[in-house]
Amino acid sequence: MTGLLSRLFPSATNMIRLDHTHVLSTFHQYKAGAPRRVKKGLVNTMCTALEIHAQLEEEIFYPAVRAVTQNELIAKSLEEHQEMRRLIGLLRQMEPEARDYDETVANLMRDVMHHVADEETLVIPEAERLLADELGELGMRMTKRRLQLVGPRSGEIALDMGRAASGNVLALTALGIGAVGLLMAQRTGHTGMPARDKRGKAA
Repeated sequence: MTGLLSRLFPSATNMIRLDHTHVLSTFHQYKAGAPRRVKKGLVNTMCTALEIHAQLEEEIFYPAVRAVTQNELIAKSLEEHQEMRRLIGLLRQMEPEARDYDETVANLMRDVMHHVADEETLVIPEAERLLADELGELGMRMTKRRLQLVGPRSGEIALDMGRAASGNVLALTALGIGAVGLLMAQRTGHTGMPARDKRGKAA
């Protein structure tokens, strides 16, 4: 049954690639001359996506890779995550009118693009070679954990995507994809929430 369920979800490496594509698409939507609301929505959307992505990698993907290889890029990736979080922290405290707002966004984009290039050319191919039989199971675990992380922030995510709507159609598409993923997880009983009986009580 676990093997069947794992095939319903993206593999761990395909999920990582999808995350990369989503955040890079959001980067391309960002324009320094965009309205304040759109800039704020786009930046918050990319920051939230990066925070969740990094946590999934650190909790599930990187430990699995480290168990089968001494890839030095994992340590480097963890350092890059910390620098990414530092820049996200600055952006969370700034308003789009700030003099160095656009520059800080550009620094975040540059660091993330470098990180993505390293992962997709070096880390992911090695993981697919050494963990081929485990990537489906890892993807299922990452999907369940993503739902747990996104759930408490769903209102925040929807608000930010609404702000960014006029500048980021792809983000709204991603929201639809996420909703489909949640529906699939609910139907398979893998939302990370306790099962309930007909009276609504936890089983």
